[in-house]
Amino acid sequence: MSGATMGTMPQPTPYVSHADLGGQAGHGAVLPEPEGELFHADWEPRVLALTLAMGATSSWNIDASRAVRETLPDYPQLDYYRIWFAALEKLMLQRGQLFSDEMAAGRMLHDPAPVLRTLQAGSVTAALAKGTPTERPATTSARFSVGQWVRTRAEAVDHHTRLPGYVRGKRGRIDRVLGTHVFADSHAQGLGEAPQWLYTVVFDAAELWSDQTLEHGGGSDVSVDAWESYLHEAA
Repeated sequence: MSGATMGTMPQPTPYVSHADLGGQAGHGAVLPEPEGELFHADWEPRVLALTLAMGATSSWNIDASRAVRETLPDYPQLDYYRIWFAALEKLMLQRGQLFSDEMAAGRMLHDPAPVLRTLQAGSVTAALAKGTPTERPATTSARFSVGQWVRTRAEAVDHHTRLPGYVRGKRGRIDRVLGTHVFADSHAQGLGEAPQWLYTVVFDAAELWSDQTLEHGGGSDVSVDAWESYLHEAA
């Protein structure tokens, strides 16, 4: 293989979650909306209904759908339900449930792809009330206990994770032991539920953002729910 050919070999695309914005500057002020203001346009309830209906077909799991939403390249430019709709299109395209010519035409052009389940109108209320429970029976003992000091994993990973970038490598204290839950990192990659112990870890805000916190008076705590494999013992 020539040097020139070797130089053109495709490189792995780094995994980037555009939703991991905590602690980053330059995104503008957070503007809270009034409680109960659920929709801003007539099409938004339909996007919500489509997303819930397709989620109920078991074509993907909630963590896989989060991974697709959070890696949309134009995530920062989209509002909430546009993110949901763009992710729904991508998930269906990946699975042959939607085609680019149908997206261009704005209507169905091919026979519907079979799905495992369909959500009937009469079952919506019960399905929403049930939600998507993630707790599973424990098969091991919890490694950490309330009050114990831990440090989070410092390195980034090349896949979906629920460990925010701003707590990587930081020291915190176990506040609650939440039981054994489906491990989102594994579930999002289609590698199975791989349940792990889940903990609420409390961090001093000064540990996370020392200078910025001091500028604003400090004295705040930040809590993050973290799976056991995110954590190490700390003095």
